[in-house]
Amino acid sequence: MPISPTEFLKKYGFEEEEEERDHSLRHNALEHARHLKRPHAGTPHDWEEWERYKKEHPDEVDDDEDSNN
Repeated sequence: MPISPTEFLKKYGFEEEEEERDHSLRHNALEHARHLKRPHAGTPHDWEEWERYKKEHPDEVDDDEDSNN
């Protein structure tokens, strides 16, 4: 009787040590919110909000790629 690969690994002591990364939309949205970066596209309104947020919260924004221009 065949066993599943997971059962085989457990039987011979090769249990997974790391949990798989969460790829859900919720997780991705939280990661995006935690690591704010310069937008790549958007309306002029989006860019105005970005500039205002960057001035009000400089410590919460990752460095801009174009900051040395």
